[in-house]
Amino acid sequence: MLLTEEGVDDYTQDGTVDLRGNPVRRSKRGRWTACSFIVVYEVFERMAYYGISSNLVMYLTQKLHQGTVQSANHVTNWVGTIWITPVVGAYIADAHLGRYWTFVIASAIYIAGMSVLTLAVSLPGLKPPQCSEANVDNCKKASTVQLAIFYGALYTLAVGTGGTKPNISTMGADQFDDFDTKEKAHKLSFFNWWMFSVFFGTLFANTVLVYIQDNVGWALGYGLPTLGLAVSVTIFLAGTPMYRHRVPAGSPFTRMARVIVAAARKWRVRVPSDPKELYELDLQEYASKGKYRIDSTPTLRYLNKACVRTGSTSPWNLCSVTQVEETKQMLRMIPILIATFVPSCMIAQINTLFVKQGTTLDRSIGNFKIPPASLAGFTTMSMLVCVMVYDRFFVKIMRRWTKNPRGVSLLHRIGIGLFFHIVIMSVASFTERWRLRVAREHELVESGGQIPLTIFILLPQFVLMGTADAFLEVAKIEFFYDQAPESMKSLGTSYSMVTLGVGNFLSSFLLSTVSRITKRHGHHGWILNNLNASHLDYYYAFFAVLNLLNFAFFLFVAKLYVYRAEVSDSMVVLKEELKGSVPEKVRNQEVPVT
Repeated sequence: MLLTEEGVDDYTQDGTVDLRGNPVRRSKRGRWTACSFIVVYEVFERMAYYGISSNLVMYLTQKLHQGTVQSANHVTNWVGTIWITPVVGAYIADAHLGRYWTFVIASAIYIAGMSVLTLAVSLPGLKPPQCSEANVDNCKKASTVQLAIFYGALYTLAVGTGGTKPNISTMGADQFDDFDTKEKAHKLSFFNWWMFSVFFGTLFANTVLVYIQDNVGWALGYGLPTLGLAVSVTIFLAGTPMYRHRVPAGSPFTRMARVIVAAARKWRVRVPSDPKELYELDLQEYASKGKYRIDSTPTLRYLNKACVRTGSTSPWNLCSVTQVEETKQMLRMIPILIATFVPSCMIAQINTLFVKQGTTLDRSIGNFKIPPASLAGFTTMSMLVCVMVYDRFFVKIMRRWTKNPRGVSLLHRIGIGLFFHIVIMSVASFTERWRLRVAREHELVESGGQIPLTIFILLPQFVLMGTADAFLEVAKIEFFYDQAPESMKSLGTSYSMVTLGVGNFLSSFLLSTVSRITKRHGHHGWILNNLNASHLDYYYAFFAVLNLLNFAFFLFVAKLYVYRAEVSDSMVVLKEELKGSVPEKVRNQEVPVT
């Protein structure tokens, strides 16, 4: 059956297919219609995840009777695992199952973990008896079985999120055909609104769910997120007929390993000065699969040895130029990835030490008591407002000045967010110094009693954290998606999650190390169970200095970074297409972004 010219034009050109592997029409699938199911899913899923994580430190201290350092480290270790497992999920999706089926299977594991966790906080036999002692050291600890069930459920949940997190946002971006000018332009706003949905769900968790947990009960407080997760998966499945899918392209780790091994084996081989002498597949072979051929670049030139012909055609001895360039792109992003570890460590303080600070302050508004963890809602609201202002006003203003379709480059946006983190920890240090001074004045240091200061003195550090997120977190996920090769998008997206995982593990390491070192030689220590006798002001000042050093490191690596985006995400190509003047040959090669 012959297709009409109109029918041919209506098919997507980026290689996306339906679940059966058939080409799809852009008028029937994808775009914002498909994204609506994915975005709504994310609202409910974030509601579920933050319904657990936002107040977890309070459950560990109040119900499982753990100390400040131990409970904070348990939270950050678990959250770190949550953000590290997406690397495995990305690998499975890119190499074997595809994003859709990886997501569906992982969702079932996610729901199972949430269900067991709800039982663990609900059944009396699965938690230690109630204790009203001010010093948790005097309370009966949870048994080995109780801890095994509770943490087993938490880490089962973490395995589930490993398959959902890297694939759901990538699937959303996949709903826009990169060969269509209008759809490509829409993708520029996708990640802003994606993060908007994330923080909308987070806001509900940080306010309503946290209040229920503190004032009604943990069983209902955890049961509602579990129900929300089930609803979110149902919504996602309902959108199945609308989705566009990408065919798994094989293991990205194997392809990258082949390049590195091939280059190492041929370390004595000279790279020809003419890139055309390097091994590459025919352009038609890429076009027939909806993929992109990437031209050779001079950066990381050593890896070009992998595509020098030496007689052997083994994939571990000879790689195509495109394969080498894909590996280069993933390696080039690593210094930027490292520069985001420290700010991710700062984010970990929101649900740990920031919340513990709130427990020492006056939380009353009339007869109503504010749950300490609910202040994270101000981080969310700040982020929501900033994202809307950024997308609707800042981008349009800066676009006229910079001529960049994004307003400012992704690295500039990341840099602004990193600078905010220096300000945040400086403000937090001065606020904590004020809190400790009032505690001394009212002789509340030894007793650890409530300080006559409103909890809202912590508001600036929460609000500023949301402002920083609007710049850093949105730009980070877009940067790693944008700069990753087409066949490694899930892995690229997982970079933005790895940074949060490492940041949380780094937080655990720093908290334990600083706590231990500052107690040496008979010193009192900076971080104690009694925060009124602690020195969190010193700890936060240390973080401010750490952020300053990290900002200097980022400026260095950002200056050296060379944007090399495939044609699908190239700002140069997009600017030309919006003018209607893209040369046809540009569509078939990679171009640098300035």
